[in-house]
Amino acid sequence: MPSSKARFALAKILAIGIATLDIINTVQAYPDEDDEIRATSQRRTRGGNATNTLAVLSQLKHQCYWAGTLANEIDTKIILDDLDKYQIDYSYVDFLAQGKIPTSYITLSKQNGSRTIIHYRDLPEYSLNTFQNIPLSQFDWIHFEGRNISETRKMLQYCKQQYPHIPISLEIEKNRPQIDSLFGFCEVLMFSKNYAKSQGFDNANDFLIQLSSGFNSKILSCTWGVNGAELFANGQYYQSPSFSNEKAINTIAAGDTFNAGLIDNLNSHQNFQKCLNYACELAGKKCASERLDFLLQKT
Repeated sequence: MPSSKARFALAKILAIGIATLDIINTVQAYPDEDDEIRATSQRRTRGGNATNTLAVLSQLKHQCYWAGTLANEIDTKIILDDLDKYQIDYSYVDFLAQGKIPTSYITLSKQNGSRTIIHYRDLPEYSLNTFQNIPLSQFDWIHFEGRNISETRKMLQYCKQQYPHIPISLEIEKNRPQIDSLFGFCEVLMFSKNYAKSQGFDNANDFLIQLSSGFNSKILSCTWGVNGAELFANGQYYQSPSFSNEKAINTIAAGDTFNAGLIDNLNSHQNFQKCLNYACELAGKKCASERLDFLLQKT
Protein backbone atom coordinates (compact mmCIF):
# COMPACT_ATOMS: atom_id res chain seq x y z
CA MET A 1 0.00 0.00 0.00
CA PRO A 2 1.14 3.63 -0.39
CA SER A 3 3.20 5.25 2.31
CA SER A 4 1.32 6.93 5.15
CA LYS A 5 -0.16 10.29 4.15
CA ALA A 6 -2.18 12.97 5.85
CA ARG A 7 -5.92 12.28 5.61
CA PHE A 8 -6.59 15.10 3.20
CA ALA A 9 -3.46 14.74 1.07
CA LEU A 10 -4.36 14.88 -2.59
CA ALA A 11 -3.53 11.90 -4.76
CA LYS A 12 -3.10 11.80 -8.52
CA ILE A 13 -5.38 8.97 -9.61
CA LEU A 14 -5.64 7.43 -13.07
CA ALA A 15 -8.60 5.25 -14.04
CA ILE A 16 -8.82 3.10 -17.16
CA GLY A 17 -12.27 2.09 -18.37
CA ILE A 18 -15.20 3.39 -20.36
CA ALA A 19 -17.38 6.45 -20.51
CA THR A 20 -20.92 6.04 -21.76
CA LEU A 21 -23.87 8.11 -22.82
CA ASP A 22 -26.60 7.25 -20.31
CA ILE A 23 -30.20 7.78 -21.41
CA ILE A 24 -32.18 7.51 -18.17
CA ASN A 25 -35.95 7.02 -18.25
CA THR A 26 -37.60 7.38 -14.84
CA VAL A 27 -40.80 5.38 -14.31
CA GLN A 28 -43.15 5.01 -11.36
CA ALA A 29 -42.50 1.25 -11.18
CA TYR A 30 -40.63 -1.20 -13.37
CA PRO A 31 -42.95 -2.54 -16.11
CA ASP A 32 -43.98 -6.12 -16.68
CA GLU A 33 -43.05 -7.75 -19.96
CA ASP A 34 -45.06 -6.38 -22.91
CA ASP A 35 -46.30 -3.40 -20.84
CA GLU A 36 -46.50 0.07 -22.35
CA ILE A 37 -45.92 2.80 -19.78
CA ARG A 38 -45.02 6.49 -19.71
CA ALA A 39 -41.72 7.77 -18.38
CA THR A 40 -42.07 10.59 -15.86
CA SER A 41 -38.76 12.11 -16.95
CA GLN A 42 -35.78 11.53 -19.21
CA ARG A 43 -32.24 12.83 -19.09
CA ARG A 44 -29.02 12.22 -20.99
CA THR A 45 -25.76 12.23 -19.07
CA ARG A 46 -22.29 10.78 -18.91
CA GLY A 47 -21.96 7.33 -17.33
CA GLY A 48 -19.42 4.52 -17.10
CA ASN A 49 -17.94 2.87 -14.02
CA ALA A 50 -14.41 4.26 -14.16
CA THR A 51 -15.50 7.83 -14.86
CA ASN A 52 -18.20 7.61 -12.17
CA THR A 53 -15.57 6.61 -9.62
CA LEU A 54 -13.37 9.50 -10.73
CA ALA A 55 -16.27 11.95 -10.45
CA VAL A 56 -16.64 11.04 -6.77
CA LEU A 57 -12.87 11.07 -6.15
CA SER A 58 -12.68 14.52 -7.72
CA GLN A 59 -15.34 15.76 -5.28
CA LEU A 60 -13.10 14.36 -2.54
CA LYS A 61 -10.39 16.71 -3.84
CA HIS A 62 -8.15 14.21 -5.65
CA GLN A 63 -6.55 15.00 -9.01
CA CYS A 64 -8.27 12.66 -11.44
CA TYR A 65 -7.30 11.43 -14.90
CA TRP A 66 -9.25 9.17 -17.23
CA ALA A 67 -7.89 6.95 -20.00
CA GLY A 68 -10.36 5.40 -22.42
CA THR A 69 -11.71 5.72 -25.95
CA LEU A 70 -14.18 8.17 -27.43
CA ALA A 71 -15.58 8.64 -30.92
CA ASN A 72 -15.44 11.90 -32.83
CA GLU A 73 -19.21 12.34 -32.96
CA ILE A 74 -21.83 14.73 -31.62
CA ASP A 75 -22.65 12.89 -28.37
CA THR A 76 -19.01 13.06 -27.26
CA LYS A 77 -19.65 16.66 -26.16
CA ILE A 78 -21.97 15.40 -23.40
CA ILE A 79 -19.14 13.21 -22.09
CA LEU A 80 -16.48 15.91 -22.27
CA ASP A 81 -18.67 18.60 -20.71
CA ASP A 82 -19.36 16.34 -17.74
CA LEU A 83 -15.69 15.43 -17.32
CA ASP A 84 -14.92 19.15 -17.35
CA LYS A 85 -17.56 19.72 -14.69
CA TYR A 86 -15.73 17.33 -12.36
CA GLN A 87 -12.28 18.60 -13.44
CA ILE A 88 -11.29 15.16 -14.71
CA ASP A 89 -8.30 15.32 -17.05
CA TYR A 90 -8.91 13.41 -20.31
CA SER A 91 -5.67 14.21 -22.15
CA TYR A 92 -4.89 10.46 -22.34
CA VAL A 93 -8.14 9.60 -24.12
CA ASP A 94 -7.85 7.95 -27.52
CA PHE A 95 -10.23 9.77 -29.90
CA LEU A 96 -11.29 7.50 -32.75
CA ALA A 97 -12.56 8.60 -36.15
CA GLN A 98 -15.08 5.75 -36.42
CA GLY A 99 -17.64 4.32 -34.03
CA LYS A 100 -20.40 5.43 -31.67
CA ILE A 101 -20.25 6.42 -28.03
CA PRO A 102 -21.21 3.39 -25.90
CA THR A 103 -24.81 3.97 -24.86
CA SER A 104 -26.67 2.68 -21.79
CA TYR A 105 -30.46 2.77 -21.84
CA ILE A 106 -31.47 2.87 -18.18
CA THR A 107 -34.93 2.35 -16.68
CA LEU A 108 -35.00 3.88 -13.19
CA SER A 109 -37.86 2.87 -10.89
CA LYS A 110 -39.16 5.52 -8.48
CA GLN A 111 -40.75 2.74 -6.45
CA ASN A 112 -37.45 1.48 -5.01
CA GLY A 113 -34.61 3.23 -6.84
CA SER A 114 -33.64 0.11 -8.81
CA ARG A 115 -32.15 0.49 -12.28
CA THR A 116 -32.24 -1.85 -15.28
CA ILE A 117 -29.62 -1.28 -17.99
CA ILE A 118 -29.45 -2.23 -21.67
CA HIS A 119 -25.99 -1.42 -23.02
CA TYR A 120 -24.93 -0.96 -26.64
CA ARG A 121 -21.28 -0.71 -27.70
CA ASP A 122 -19.71 -0.05 -31.09
CA LEU A 123 -16.29 1.33 -30.17
CA PRO A 124 -12.90 -0.34 -29.70
CA GLU A 125 -11.51 -0.55 -26.16
CA TYR A 126 -8.35 1.13 -24.88
CA SER A 127 -5.15 -0.57 -26.02
CA LEU A 128 -1.78 -1.34 -24.45
CA ASN A 129 0.00 0.67 -27.15
CA THR A 130 -1.90 3.80 -26.19
CA PHE A 131 -1.55 3.08 -22.48
CA GLN A 132 2.24 2.88 -22.76
CA ASN A 133 2.33 6.53 -23.85
CA ILE A 134 1.04 7.67 -20.43
CA PRO A 135 3.78 8.86 -18.03
CA LEU A 136 2.63 6.59 -15.21
CA SER A 137 5.34 7.63 -12.75
CA GLN A 138 3.34 10.76 -11.87
CA PHE A 139 0.42 8.79 -10.36
CA ASP A 140 -0.19 7.71 -6.78
CA TRP A 141 -2.91 5.18 -7.66
CA ILE A 142 -4.17 3.40 -10.78
CA HIS A 143 -7.69 1.96 -11.01
CA PHE A 144 -8.93 -0.44 -13.70
CA GLU A 145 -12.35 -1.66 -14.73
CA GLY A 146 -12.42 -5.44 -15.04
CA ARG A 147 -13.20 -5.48 -18.77
CA ASN A 148 -11.34 -5.77 -22.09
CA ILE A 149 -9.54 -8.67 -20.43
CA SER A 150 -6.71 -9.40 -22.86
CA GLU A 151 -5.53 -5.79 -23.19
CA THR A 152 -6.16 -5.03 -19.52
CA ARG A 153 -3.95 -7.97 -18.52
CA LYS A 154 -1.16 -6.57 -20.72
CA MET A 155 -1.57 -3.14 -19.13
CA LEU A 156 -1.45 -4.61 -15.63
CA GLN A 157 1.67 -6.60 -16.49
CA TYR A 158 3.29 -3.45 -17.87
CA CYS A 159 2.46 -1.53 -14.67
CA LYS A 160 3.95 -4.21 -12.44
CA GLN A 161 7.09 -4.52 -14.53
CA GLN A 162 7.75 -0.79 -14.92
CA TYR A 163 6.06 0.82 -11.89
CA PRO A 164 5.71 -1.83 -9.16
CA HIS A 165 5.45 0.82 -6.41
CA ILE A 166 2.13 2.22 -7.66
CA PRO A 167 -0.88 0.52 -6.00
CA ILE A 168 -3.50 -0.83 -8.38
CA SER A 169 -7.18 -1.46 -7.73
CA LEU A 170 -9.47 -3.50 -9.96
CA GLU A 171 -13.25 -3.39 -10.10
CA ILE A 172 -14.82 -6.79 -10.82
CA GLU A 173 -18.48 -6.22 -11.58
CA LYS A 174 -19.29 -8.93 -14.14
CA ASN A 175 -18.11 -12.51 -14.59
CA ARG A 176 -16.28 -12.02 -17.87
CA PRO A 177 -14.29 -14.91 -19.41
CA GLN A 178 -10.79 -15.17 -17.87
CA ILE A 179 -11.32 -12.15 -15.63
CA ASP A 180 -9.66 -14.04 -12.79
CA SER A 181 -6.39 -13.86 -14.75
CA LEU A 182 -6.24 -10.17 -13.75
CA PHE A 183 -6.47 -10.69 -10.00
CA GLY A 184 -2.81 -11.44 -9.30
CA PHE A 185 -1.59 -8.08 -10.59
CA CYS A 186 -3.62 -5.87 -8.23
CA GLU A 187 -3.30 -4.89 -4.57
CA VAL A 188 -7.02 -4.15 -4.17
CA LEU A 189 -9.82 -6.25 -5.67
CA MET A 190 -13.35 -4.79 -5.54
CA PHE A 191 -16.06 -7.37 -6.18
CA SER A 192 -19.77 -6.86 -6.78
CA LYS A 193 -22.68 -8.91 -5.50
CA ASN A 194 -23.34 -9.82 -9.13
CA TYR A 195 -19.92 -11.42 -9.50
CA ALA A 196 -20.06 -13.26 -6.18
CA LYS A 197 -23.47 -14.72 -7.03
CA SER A 198 -22.13 -15.86 -10.41
CA GLN A 199 -19.58 -17.89 -8.44
CA GLY A 200 -22.33 -19.61 -6.48
CA PHE A 201 -22.33 -17.51 -3.28
CA ASP A 202 -25.35 -15.96 -1.58
CA ASN A 203 -23.45 -13.70 0.84
CA ALA A 204 -20.27 -11.63 0.84
CA ASN A 205 -18.66 -13.34 3.84
CA ASP A 206 -18.56 -16.84 2.37
CA PHE A 207 -17.34 -15.46 -0.94
CA LEU A 208 -14.44 -13.54 0.63
CA ILE A 209 -13.49 -16.41 2.94
CA GLN A 210 -13.00 -18.72 -0.03
CA LEU A 211 -11.32 -16.09 -2.19
CA SER A 212 -8.91 -14.95 0.52
CA SER A 213 -7.33 -18.39 0.74
CA GLY A 214 -5.67 -17.71 -2.61
CA PHE A 215 -5.07 -13.98 -2.17
CA ASN A 216 -4.04 -13.64 1.46
CA SER A 217 -1.79 -10.62 0.81
CA LYS A 218 -4.41 -8.55 -1.01
CA ILE A 219 -7.24 -6.27 0.07
CA LEU A 220 -10.57 -7.73 -1.04
CA SER A 221 -13.99 -6.09 -0.84
CA CYS A 222 -17.46 -7.23 -1.79
CA THR A 223 -20.59 -5.09 -1.80
CA TRP A 224 -24.03 -6.59 -1.15
CA GLY A 225 -26.61 -3.83 -1.66
CA VAL A 226 -28.82 -3.13 1.35
CA ASN A 227 -26.81 -5.70 3.33
CA GLY A 228 -23.74 -3.48 3.23
CA ALA A 229 -20.28 -4.76 2.37
CA GLU A 230 -17.38 -6.81 3.66
CA LEU A 231 -13.62 -6.47 3.38
CA PHE A 232 -10.64 -8.75 3.91
CA ALA A 233 -7.19 -7.34 4.67
CA ASN A 234 -4.11 -8.50 6.58
CA GLY A 235 -5.79 -11.76 7.53
CA GLN A 236 -8.84 -10.06 9.06
CA TYR A 237 -12.46 -9.77 7.94
CA TYR A 238 -14.44 -6.58 8.38
CA GLN A 239 -18.17 -5.96 8.00
CA SER A 240 -20.22 -2.81 7.53
CA PRO A 241 -23.98 -2.31 7.18
CA SER A 242 -25.43 -0.06 4.53
CA PHE A 243 -25.76 3.49 5.80
CA SER A 244 -28.64 5.04 3.90
CA ASN A 245 -31.16 6.48 6.36
CA GLU A 246 -33.36 7.69 3.54
CA LYS A 247 -35.37 5.91 0.87
CA ALA A 248 -33.20 4.99 -2.09
CA ILE A 249 -34.19 7.11 -5.05
CA ASN A 250 -31.38 6.26 -7.47
CA THR A 251 -28.95 3.35 -7.08
CA ILE A 252 -27.08 4.16 -10.31
CA ALA A 253 -23.32 4.41 -9.57
CA ALA A 254 -23.68 3.28 -5.94
CA GLY A 255 -21.00 0.62 -6.47
CA ASP A 256 -18.74 3.10 -8.27
CA THR A 257 -19.18 5.48 -5.33
CA PHE A 258 -18.28 2.72 -2.85
CA ASN A 259 -15.09 2.05 -4.82
CA ALA A 260 -14.21 5.74 -4.73
CA GLY A 261 -14.68 5.87 -0.96
CA LEU A 262 -12.46 2.83 -0.53
CA ILE A 263 -9.70 4.24 -2.75
CA ASP A 264 -9.87 7.59 -0.95
CA ASN A 265 -9.44 6.07 2.51
CA LEU A 266 -6.92 3.39 1.55
CA ASN A 267 -4.81 6.05 -0.13
CA SER A 268 -4.72 8.04 3.11
CA HIS A 269 -3.85 4.89 5.10
CA GLN A 270 -6.97 4.77 7.25
CA ASN A 271 -7.64 1.63 9.28
CA PHE A 272 -9.62 -0.96 7.39
CA GLN A 273 -12.84 -0.78 9.40
CA LYS A 274 -12.99 2.98 8.89
CA CYS A 275 -12.28 2.49 5.19
CA LEU A 276 -15.18 0.09 4.83
CA ASN A 277 -17.62 2.13 6.91
CA TYR A 278 -16.80 5.29 5.01
CA ALA A 279 -17.24 3.62 1.60
CA CYS A 280 -20.64 2.23 2.63
CA GLU A 281 -21.73 5.59 4.03
CA LEU A 282 -20.71 7.34 0.84
CA ALA A 283 -22.62 4.81 -1.29
CA GLY A 284 -25.69 5.32 0.92
CA LYS A 285 -25.56 9.07 0.33
CA LYS A 286 -25.42 8.44 -3.41
CA CYS A 287 -28.49 6.18 -3.28
CA ALA A 288 -30.41 8.97 -1.53
CA SER A 289 -29.43 11.45 -4.25
CA GLU A 290 -30.70 11.71 -7.81
CA ARG A 291 -27.31 12.68 -9.27
CA LEU A 292 -23.63 11.90 -8.86
CA ASP A 293 -22.66 15.40 -7.75
CA PHE A 294 -24.23 14.76 -4.32
CA LEU A 295 -21.04 15.81 -2.50
CA LEU A 296 -21.20 19.21 -4.16
CA GLN A 297 -24.81 19.80 -3.21
CA LYS A 298 -25.61 21.93 -0.18
CA THR A 299 -27.03 20.02 2.76
